[in-house]
Amino acid sequence: MENLEERGHLLTEQVNPNSQNLDQLTTLELVELFNREDAKTLSAIAAVKVKLAQAIEMIASAIGRGGRLFYVGAGTSGRLGVLDAAECPPTFCTPPELVQGIIAGGAGALVRSSEDLEDRIEDGVEAIAHHQVKIPDVVIGISAGGTTPFVHGALKAAHQRGATTISIACIPTQQVKIEADLDIRLLVGPEVLAGSTRLKAGTVTKMALNILSTGVMVQLGKVYGNRMVDVAVTNKKLHDRALRILQDLTSLSRQECSHLLERSRRQVKLALLMHWTGLDRQEGEYLLSKHQGNLRAAVGSCK
Repeated sequence: MENLEERGHLLTEQVNPNSQNLDQLTTLELVELFNREDAKTLSAIAAVKVKLAQAIEMIASAIGRGGRLFYVGAGTSGRLGVLDAAECPPTFCTPPELVQGIIAGGAGALVRSSEDLEDRIEDGVEAIAHHQVKIPDVVIGISAGGTTPFVHGALKAAHQRGATTISIACIPTQQVKIEADLDIRLLVGPEVLAGSTRLKAGTVTKMALNILSTGVMVQLGKVYGNRMVDVAVTNKKLHDRALRILQDLTSLSRQECSHLLERSRRQVKLALLMHWTGLDRQEGEYLLSKHQGNLRAAVGSCK
């Protein structure tokens, strides 16, 4: 692993020639500079589209076999992983244990800087053991600069336990080698503020995680068309969204959709299946279970 005392050559640590006079720019010039630099995140994602697709297939396959997905990181990278994991249950009605975020320093590191805790390889190993990672789990190690010992320790431990490993970093492979089954490099170049990887590196990482988790949930049948039919109806906003989805896909009135939603015990996917097939709730639940929760497949089987 890269010597932590020799990080200056890393792409994420280099000085950006386009922002040498950052402290002399007007506020408008500063915003325009950020806008130009942030545009590079789109190219970085496009450059790894094949690997992102491979990752989606690997994760969906693993979850289909009973596996879980873990994001592991420190600092900004760790927080982004925890954020993506936390957003899966309300968006896709997944159990909290299906997608989990592990951050160096634990929950306290989410709100208070604990970057010093990323330097312990053994903590990464311990975190993997604590979560009882095993076959067919997937562990994604996130490290903008690619050298975080906590992440390297976690990836190695996960591999030894038989889990599938994926790495995400923002430096070229020739600068730092990362042992993983799939190695994804998001190359956005030096930051506007030298070394501040919460900027472009953080943005492109968030984009990648959005694509991965959403893509996996699409593969798992938690989306119909482009609607989140597995949305958890847990507050007024989500209740309204559920009703709008039902209205759009059934042409029923809002009141009729409200009755349908309650009959399905606030399960949008089940409500749609009941409406389209005439099945009652128990029959619909059985059919969905038979098709691993895939609404389109369940509806198709009734034709």
